[in-house]
Amino acid sequence: MEDYVVNIFIFGVLSWSTLFMLARMVFPKRSFDFCNRIVSTIHAILAVFLASQTIQDWTCPVCPLASTSSPSQMKILAVSGAYLMYDLGCCLLDKQHGLKLDNAVHHIVSIVGVCAGLSYKKCGSEMVAAMFITEMSSPFLHLRELLKELGYKDTDLNLAADIMFAGIFTFARMVGGPYLTYVTLYADNPLLIKAMAMGLQLVSAFWVYKIARMVMYKLSKRASTRKVPSSNPIAKNIE
Repeated sequence: MEDYVVNIFIFGVLSWSTLFMLARMVFPKRSFDFCNRIVSTIHAILAVFLASQTIQDWTCPVCPLASTSSPSQMKILAVSGAYLMYDLGCCLLDKQHGLKLDNAVHHIVSIVGVCAGLSYKKCGSEMVAAMFITEMSSPFLHLRELLKELGYKDTDLNLAADIMFAGIFTFARMVGGPYLTYVTLYADNPLLIKAMAMGLQLVSAFWVYKIARMVMYKLSKRASTRKVPSSNPIAKNIE
């Protein structure tokens, strides 16, 4: 791994950690998770923007396949790898939520994949495309949780954030994801990169299943809640 990549990785971990501490200072009454999600939202927006800047041909976003990573691609991957390491640390330190198995698998697969790409110095196009796909729904993921802590749980605004997140996540992971996995597997990439691509797609499919159940539950809960006043005589008298 290049020295400048290692330096960016270390500086990145320190920078994301510093940003988190600043968030804790600005929002002292908010939870650990709230401040971490602010940092995560900033990373997601930055990652999508930087990834879009490295695409050479929008008619083939993952081209050239199995090519040597460019310096800009290596830098972006190092920044995101540093964030993943920081976020894994936050998950371990968060006493309220703790580190769940599915979240741990997601972080480990992502970190190993990024480090493998940086070490091989190959498949930069595929990995940056993967970062674009995985992060494009993240702002809405964090928005829905931020809204809950701000007092907007079970509101139309929170439901809209849920639906936006579910729609973008499903489209990205189940349309863009399988295509990216296919081209990565059939290109001349290292075996570890192929394994990480398949692992990430399997994790994505699992999350799509969980998100679909969450949305169906919230929509059914919303429908049943709206039916209650009409069948409640006390509510009728109040109206």
